[in-house]
Amino acid sequence: MPRTPHLPSRFRKRRSRTATAALATAAVLATLPALGGAADGHGTDRAVGPNATTLPGGAPGTSPTNAVRLSGAADPAHTASLRTDTAVRPVENGADARIELSLATTGSAPTKEPVTVTYATKGGTAEAGKDYTPVTGSHTFPAGTAAGTTHRITVRTAKASKPAAARTIPLELAVTGAEAPEENPQVVIDAHGLPYQNAKLPVEQRVADLLARMSPAEKAGQMTQAERGALRAPGDIAAYHLGSLLSGGGSVPTPNTAAAWAEMTDAYQLRTRATRFQIPLLYGVDAVHGHNNVVGATIMPHNIGIGAGRDPGSAERTGAITAKEVRATGVPWSFAPCVCVTRDERWGRSYESFGEDPALVEAMETVIQGMQGRPSGKDLHRNDKVLGSAKHFVGDGGTAYGSSTTGSYTVDQGVTEVTRQELEAVHLSPFEESVKRGVGTVMPSYSSLDVLGDGRGPVKAHADAEMINGVLKGRMGFEGFVVSDWQAIDQLPGDYADDVATSVNAGLDMIMVPTAYQDFTRTLRDQVAAGRVTEARIDDAVARILTQKFRLGLFEKPYADTTHLETVGSAGHRAVAREAAAKSQVLLKNEGAVLPIGPDRKVYVAGSNADDLGNQAGGWTISWQGASGRTTTGTTILEGMRKAARTPASVTYSQDASAATDGHDVGVVVVGETPYTEGVGDVGNGHDLELTAADRAAVDTVCAAMKCAVLIVSGRPQLIGDRLGKIDALVASWLPGSEGDGVADVLYGRRAFTGQLPVTWPKSQAQLPINVGDAAYDPQFPYGWGLTTLKEPPAGGEQALAALAAAARTAEKAHLGRTPAGRAIVDRARLLVQRKIDGPFTQEVSKPFAEADHLLLTGDLTGAVAELRTAYRAA
Repeated sequence: MPRTPHLPSRFRKRRSRTATAALATAAVLATLPALGGAADGHGTDRAVGPNATTLPGGAPGTSPTNAVRLSGAADPAHTASLRTDTAVRPVENGADARIELSLATTGSAPTKEPVTVTYATKGGTAEAGKDYTPVTGSHTFPAGTAAGTTHRITVRTAKASKPAAARTIPLELAVTGAEAPEENPQVVIDAHGLPYQNAKLPVEQRVADLLARMSPAEKAGQMTQAERGALRAPGDIAAYHLGSLLSGGGSVPTPNTAAAWAEMTDAYQLRTRATRFQIPLLYGVDAVHGHNNVVGATIMPHNIGIGAGRDPGSAERTGAITAKEVRATGVPWSFAPCVCVTRDERWGRSYESFGEDPALVEAMETVIQGMQGRPSGKDLHRNDKVLGSAKHFVGDGGTAYGSSTTGSYTVDQGVTEVTRQELEAVHLSPFEESVKRGVGTVMPSYSSLDVLGDGRGPVKAHADAEMINGVLKGRMGFEGFVVSDWQAIDQLPGDYADDVATSVNAGLDMIMVPTAYQDFTRTLRDQVAAGRVTEARIDDAVARILTQKFRLGLFEKPYADTTHLETVGSAGHRAVAREAAAKSQVLLKNEGAVLPIGPDRKVYVAGSNADDLGNQAGGWTISWQGASGRTTTGTTILEGMRKAARTPASVTYSQDASAATDGHDVGVVVVGETPYTEGVGDVGNGHDLELTAADRAAVDTVCAAMKCAVLIVSGRPQLIGDRLGKIDALVASWLPGSEGDGVADVLYGRRAFTGQLPVTWPKSQAQLPINVGDAAYDPQFPYGWGLTTLKEPPAGGEQALAALAAAARTAEKAHLGRTPAGRAIVDRARLLVQRKIDGPFTQEVSKPFAEADHLLLTGDLTGAVAELRTAYRAA
């Protein structure tokens, strides 16, 4: 298919990382109806094929079947069609291969006329008479044959004594009286006896052996990642030696179940068996807060909520559950975590960050261990671990407002302008932590980096050899591979050949094409042949990719291990998400101890986000942009409250607060944002930080009638200052995911509020960007703020703080700076300060309070307590 003409980057529009279903040809529609549900460029789901079904999957380590024609009516000229049970039948060296032919008829009626199929083994890479016994023949299904009747063809292979690559034996079919399969099946004699297949050898030795055998085309294919919905034909996986496929946001099978995902990935993996060395696919998804594309999976809080939870252990557990659910569906790679540092909450991706402080981001990177296991990569072969991806390298959280040239975006994909010192301290340090933790892949940013004083001006991250080759792979010693973002190399200046050469030379190892895989593989080979990309650079890239595939155990077990399939969305997994949701709740204000709510209290609930699962899950949920409503399985905040109350009848719900308010003890108004993703959510691109008129009216009505608590369900702070005096309790709920029970747990006192702000809460949009460490710092609520509902608040004043300062010094000497024991000392001092503060914050209080939290995260206990003592005196 001809590639869209190359345009200068300022004229090109970046597509979302969604499936591009419109690019799928009739071959895909006919042969892969079970792989529907792709999203269009606006994130809406669309089933592929008129009567979508699912593909039968294989058991772990076995070959799944892959029917050639699975749905759709037969040609009008025929009332019957002939189907094969698989397009590819791999067999061990010397084994017999069986292909089944079956009849399908309109309405499942018996055939009206005879159907004859003539077959013969013909062509391929196997040698007839040596590698297998040739097969020819014909079979007739007489008129009146029942639908579903089958005929089996057996191909016998010869036992070869010497090691060999895989060899193919196509079976050519000719059919009369029925519609023929659109694709002839082929038998594949598996590769055998080659050193790279020996799991007992070191990974480095296996990689070297396989790499030495590969052709330029095979190497180019390994460096290519295509969107599964963009395949022109399923056989292209083998024809182009594709190394990876992905599902963009909303690119899902039909039905969108965990089992269907496993069947889908197995069907794609089966196609790699028809290549010489049977190199498995590395399938990737954006599982950024749980296996969020799959209906019924456990949806974790978004990263901003994990950062609010301040619990590295909880972060690791969420990563482990996500990995277990993702791997169970046959997907061994997640494009997560985002280790960006959000420096401006007008950015539509700010909720994908753990927070504005690099120290907080680094503390939450335990999620990498949850996903991958040990930093060495020795756990990646397990059926509950996946390869992670630290993104987006580097500085995508620091882009300046108004610097984006992508469509109507204002912040996302813009320019990050920083000093070298700020680059190192804020944006690079989380990636260095990722490398130490052994993250398997790194994804560059769409944004450009402009380091002040270096004379280079803005450089697109995908072309920044200094950062990728020099810093990431060189200084930091990153040993994994670098994968591009969706179609990101197309944003580089120059023609397509320039884009390919520049990005690969800059250090990209795999290119998320994601649609023009034919053009990319050809262009890459041409650039190597022309000497613009060296063979050594190609070998380095392919070796990095193969290393991760070997570590993942894909050569031994390419298909989905469905052992844990039944645990996807299980009660045990949801309990982990529920705990994380509870920890993410930040109590900003609590006058009169309105919270927690007694279980016997009569509660009036209102607001747009009280009973909306899609809104509380946010973007990247089932579809790319997410959607309001019950898009998946879970519990809304309202439903959680009704379960937590003594009786459900004690909770009254009126979304717009139009129901009578009298007779209630307390009101809970749940307001905030609706879902968005990436630059679509940028402030100034149809978004702002204000509550809707309906939400403001609900707050006004309820808070005028009774004591009230307002919960803000959002990916970023909302401007609430003009109503703060009317609100008794205020909670930043962030995007808690599928488990509204976790929010109810803290509202009703089953768990204490312990969350802290991961970002500064501004007084006005004009203050943005505002971050801890700023010279001028006067927010509505400072970074690190968060009241608690612990039963015994700490007592004491200056004397207690002095004692805590001494304890901090002692703990630091004992190297307890980043331990729970060290944190407990500073937490006690923080609670003392919070108890003293009464009324609006002043800069004299906010600035040292916020900086204390930063110092705590760096392990500087003494400095943290000193800053808190300063805040205490100013309060």
